Amino acid sequence: MSSPNKKTTTTEGKGFFAAMSSGFSMFSTAMRTSVNGLLGYENLEVINPDGGQDDAEEEAQRGRWKQEERDSYWKMMQKYIGSDVTSMVTLPVIIFEPMTMLQKMAELMEYCHLLDLADKSGDPYLRLVYASSWAVSVYYAYQRTWKPFNPILGETYEMVNHNGITFIAEQVSHHPPMSAGHAENEHFTYDVTSKLKTKFLGNSVDVYPVGRTRVTLKSDGVVLDLVPPPTKVNNLIFGRTWVDSPGEMIMTNLTTGDKVVLHFQECGWFGAGRYEVDGYVFNATEEPQLLMTGKWNESMSYQPCDKDGEPLAGTELKEVWRVAAVPENDKLQYTYFAHKINSFDTAPKNLLSSDSRLRPDRYALEMNDMSKAGAEKSSLEERQRAEKRERESNGDKFSPRWFGMTDEVASTPWGDLEIYQYNGKYAEHRAAVDHSDGVDVEDVRTKEFNPWQYSDFSAV
Repeated sequence: MSSPNKKTTTTEGKGFFAAMSSGFSMFSTAMRTSVNGLLGYENLEVINPDGGQDDAEEEAQRGRWKQEERDSYWKMMQKYIGSDVTSMVTLPVIIFEPMTMLQKMAELMEYCHLLDLADKSGDPYLRLVYASSWAVSVYYAYQRTWKPFNPILGETYEMVNHNGITFIAEQVSHHPPMSAGHAENEHFTYDVTSKLKTKFLGNSVDVYPVGRTRVTLKSDGVVLDLVPPPTKVNNLIFGRTWVDSPGEMIMTNLTTGDKVVLHFQECGWFGAGRYEVDGYVFNATEEPQLLMTGKWNESMSYQPCDKDGEPLAGTELKEVWRVAAVPENDKLQYTYFAHKINSFDTAPKNLLSSDSRLRPDRYALEMNDMSKAGAEKSSLEERQRAEKRERESNGDKFSPRWFGMTDEVASTPWGDLEIYQYNGKYAEHRAAVDHSDGVDVEDVRTKEFNPWQYSDFSAV
């Protein structure tokens, strides 16, 4: 069986995008230049996404850091080159955003109405267009260059009041850092186990999404499996930080064998190809049925095509997703939905005390109190280490509240993954709370953050 990639990446397949892709080949990647001659650092790579060969040295002087800060962080971080730095390095709060990785997971739900449309569609190929466009849509938010806080073990995030969904995520492991999430409404269920893997390269970091994402459409039980592309964060210390996600996104209908393969173009010189996404929806025998094209920071469209991937005569591109309006000059580059995620407007009644919104370091950073945010972050991390020592001393194990580890180990392009499964207890908890007249109305803003396993560690 031939690979579907050939139809979108070579001219032999005579695909709609073949000529366009080959036309950009001379601009294959953004200019990457070593600037050690100027700065005195060996193998330091600075990438200007908007420029060419001669711009790297000038680009190295830009960015969020002062010169002395760049020097200090480079000296601190260069020993980690080649390492997975997911949780092994303590980073300053100045590079953080007031949001955790669990909240970041919830951002995928902004355009979840596309999954509703997929569930309602009777066309097996069009439902893949809707579902894959939903998967692409979150990359607009993922281009933010601030780092979210790593969740504390046992930390949770709940979200309601958005498109009829209930969302729950929990940090289920600390070493390695792993999160699990579940969302549901009348049209779909969403389940994810996430374990990010990184490779620090000096002035950039590769991020590999070691995880499993499954969407079940409720109308007929179809299960969709998503494999996203890796991400690269460029110019971490020297130059303006920017994000690119070159590679393939594959969404497979595990029930029928149909799939969509989308190619995220790598940014070329002077921004050529940046943000562009194109590909095809294939049937189970790998024949193209629909072509898809767009930009992950703008919109996605589709069009019927023939077996060579050429648009069918008499058809035209139809847009299925476009990014919503965003706040102007937002200091954190947040969307309106990101602000909702951070607010208590999307919090349910009787919010769990382990919720990310309640983290004192996150809130202090939101209030722009860097000193307090740093102190609170250090305090939480030390408390987490103390709990680990207590657990080991007692011979105890941590057990997630809303998810359970299964015996299943999934294979991903970047390594094996232990699968956590939603246990259904959160729905029971939420139903009990929502239907209870005995639950007092509370000011959740005064609730103390408490994800801890041992109550005797809690502050009085």
